[in-house]
Amino acid sequence: MAKRRPNILLITSDQQHYSTLGTINPRIKTPALDRLCEQGTRFERAYCPNPTCTPTRASVITGMYPSQHGAWSLGTKLFEDVPTLGGYLTAAGYYTSLIGKAHFQPLLTRYGYESIENQSLLPDLDYWRNFHGPWYGFAHVETARMHGDESHVGQHYAIWMEENGLANWKDYFFPWPPRPTNRPDYYTHGGGAWDLPERYHYSTWTAERTIAQIEKADEQDRPFFIWSSFHDPHPPYIVPEPWAHMYDPADMPIGRLSPGEHQANPPHFAATQTQNHPFWDQALPGEGLVHGSGSHVHAEQDVRKSMAIYYGMISLMDRNIGRVLDCLDQGGLAQDTLVVFSTDHGHFLGHHGLIAKAIHHYEDLLRVPFIVRYPGRVRAGGTSQAIQNLVDLSPTFLSAAGLEVPCAMTGRNQLPTWQGGPAARDYSVTENHHGNCKFHMRTFVNHRYKITVYRDGNDGELFDLRDDPGEVRNLWHDPSAAALKGDLLHQFMQATLRDEPTRMPRIAWA
Repeated sequence: MAKRRPNILLITSDQQHYSTLGTINPRIKTPALDRLCEQGTRFERAYCPNPTCTPTRASVITGMYPSQHGAWSLGTKLFEDVPTLGGYLTAAGYYTSLIGKAHFQPLLTRYGYESIENQSLLPDLDYWRNFHGPWYGFAHVETARMHGDESHVGQHYAIWMEENGLANWKDYFFPWPPRPTNRPDYYTHGGGAWDLPERYHYSTWTAERTIAQIEKADEQDRPFFIWSSFHDPHPPYIVPEPWAHMYDPADMPIGRLSPGEHQANPPHFAATQTQNHPFWDQALPGEGLVHGSGSHVHAEQDVRKSMAIYYGMISLMDRNIGRVLDCLDQGGLAQDTLVVFSTDHGHFLGHHGLIAKAIHHYEDLLRVPFIVRYPGRVRAGGTSQAIQNLVDLSPTFLSAAGLEVPCAMTGRNQLPTWQGGPAARDYSVTENHHGNCKFHMRTFVNHRYKITVYRDGNDGELFDLRDDPGEVRNLWHDPSAAALKGDLLHQFMQATLRDEPTRMPRIAWA
């Protein structure tokens, strides 16, 4: 009898700093994620392919970089004709499901399922009661598009709240029609306690519906691929009690700006520390503002409060991740399930004088937490310096399922590396594309160095991550680093050539 293919469970958060795991940070409580670390391997050098949601999430399900799959920025769409991981696994007999945040499409468009424009599709619950996929290769989807108490709540999450007795769910969110996300506490100021009962929080919903999908696949005796996609700790900084006061702002180790560190950086770094940001108006017709290019001036007490709430959001999410892991244990499925936990990109909480996410490619934004558990195949209690990139997830999952990796996928198969073999890659590349302006850039990082190149101008960044782990000494214009810069640019170009997609292999001479 043929060996059954493994189950695959991908658990992700949204915008989580790589240091927010209890196993490496005693200030935060994450017992479920700590359990994954104890039972699997934590990879300390994992990176995102783009530091914003849509491009990276599209890379996760396509195995391609944003410049290759087409969803190159926030406000763009991954077109449905792009082949996806879910589609390949569904065709192979897997039960495939996406629960939680998707964000493969822009919020304001009349053409997408995640749209609030025109017919206000998100709150049209009758529509969502009759729509569960297929979508982007997933046979079954249950999704929600907002964060915290944002106004554009609806979809399957709102249906679930109603079905569980919260008929007045709209009272806990900004009223319709949606408002712009320009609340004063959205990024700059600390948030607070949310009066929404924890029972109806979207992390509770994501866990409950993930468990239902695991049980459904088990009932059908089919291997599953489930993406359990949690919304937190993406701002706004708001969470129900007791999580809102679980951490004391006075104890929060906020990041800081080192004196003079932006002097050798491109001008838009120092400009973040001014109230009147000269790059804020760099908008292009039809493309909007450069994301994260405004002023990052903030008060220390606000950042401390933000961080305390941010930690509370993670701990509440962790509790619900624990429920999902318990389901695997209780159903006897853990032994045959490959579990991966990560996030879509990082977050600034005062680091380098910055907040939230932006156009500044520091490790705080590009590095992500990354844990792999696969009993009997991946070392328990291990840590690894092997470089990972989220673009590698699709080819690795296909390999774990015993399927051929399509030539169009440019990510690397990390399965042998996860199982203790040699490193699948010795570098990572992160793209960031903001239209036809300077802020179309890419970063190349290897085990020691990191270099960022912009489309226009002569500025850039070069950091020695071994001797300068805090990234406060930019060597880009340092004459003594000229040879190093030339060598890294050569490696960067080679990486670009190496990562080109091939839709099909060559099968003839002509």
